[in-house]
Amino acid sequence: MRIPLLLTVLLAACSPKVQAPDPDSLKPAWLKTTPYQDGYYTGIGHSVKSGDNNYIQSAKKSALDDLVSEIRVNVSSTSILSQLETNAKLTEQYQQVIQTTAADEIEEFELVDAWEDGNNYWVYYRLSIARYKQIKEEQRRTATTLALDYFVKARAAGNTGDQVLAMTYYFQCLRSVEKYLGEAITINVENREMLLVNEAYSSIQSILDKISVKTDPSHIVVNRRISQDSPTAIAIVTYKDKNKPAAKVPLHAAFEKGSGDVFPTYKSDESGKAKILMNKIGSRELEQTVAVKVDVNSLAGSGLSPLYTLLTSTFNVPTAQIALQVQRPVVYVTYTEKSFGNNKANAQITNKLKNLLANNGFEFTGDKSKAELWVDVSADAEKGSITGSIYVSYLTGVIRVATMKDGKEIYATTLDRIKGYGLDYDKSSVDAYNKAMETLEKERMGEMLETVLQ
Repeated sequence: MRIPLLLTVLLAACSPKVQAPDPDSLKPAWLKTTPYQDGYYTGIGHSVKSGDNNYIQSAKKSALDDLVSEIRVNVSSTSILSQLETNAKLTEQYQQVIQTTAADEIEEFELVDAWEDGNNYWVYYRLSIARYKQIKEEQRRTATTLALDYFVKARAAGNTGDQVLAMTYYFQCLRSVEKYLGEAITINVENREMLLVNEAYSSIQSILDKISVKTDPSHIVVNRRISQDSPTAIAIVTYKDKNKPAAKVPLHAAFEKGSGDVFPTYKSDESGKAKILMNKIGSRELEQTVAVKVDVNSLAGSGLSPLYTLLTSTFNVPTAQIALQVQRPVVYVTYTEKSFGNNKANAQITNKLKNLLANNGFEFTGDKSKAELWVDVSADAEKGSITGSIYVSYLTGVIRVATMKDGKEIYATTLDRIKGYGLDYDKSSVDAYNKAMETLEKERMGEMLETVLQ
């Protein structure tokens, strides 16, 4: 019985070892080497089977992004992008946007193969280069037809003297062929051959060059607290060549230096004028500037793409400035700060408030007749309970702001029973005052400034 057993062991020891197949050997050839098919763009996509995602759709998107990366976006040397040599960013972003959006627009791509293992999924797509170019050419022709229609309407509006309408149509012309700004689209108008995009762009700039924007007055002394009787400026829009008002011209106003709230959009009336409305000055700078310019984005229409917005930013737009000399609000301060009914040696909350107001562009005076605002602070700490060696105090305070002109209260806030702790009542009162100052700075100061400066 022992001999057969020994023989079995020896035979087992001499048997060849069976190895598991190499996982990579099971993968298809297109996963081992980047595939190339003559006449096709190809793309390989991958997704991990995490159980909480649609890995098939994820792999498909990845494959199409890979496929699109093979599509090269060329910029013609005679296109508008090439003419704007100083704006390399425009050309770069054009190429990026066209390539990025192509993945959402490509049609008639084919699934070649798919492969998966326990944790991964791969997919292989291809797109006929010839068919892709054919589809893009059809889309280009459709866009060009629409753009040409807008171009002809723009010419007609310009010939009748409606320059604003002409610019609107020229902008619509550019929007129609937005995806083809890098191409040289040739058209024939009135027996003259021209580059459509270049001609539309230069026509817009030519009209803008004929428009003048001025402000009256161009310099304003204004208090940081804007009121109904604060001085304002008028934007005056004219046509230089005709020396007459330019009506219905859209304008945009914004702080160029400093900050604040200025009503942004306007349209010049029949006399070419628009009143610029400022609601708030947010910066404490003494010299600030509001710029008023022709609003080309309004002429271009709503829902502008990043690429188109970048294109409109390249125009040389008529602009005027309003120089603001900002006066700081002058404040008169009164206070009563107590601890357990007795006046404190120092006015902690008041000093903190004055520091915060000074840092936000306010000035102070001891002469009530010279002040615009009256700030009154009252606070007192009362004794609370004693737990072991811990003493509790409660601080209640009120801060009021009123206008000196009419005594009208414009802001009030309460610091209600802020709790302080200490080893005696004096220390707990100090703790309550410190917490009150923290509450003032972090929670109340913002709303106070928002109210007082509006």
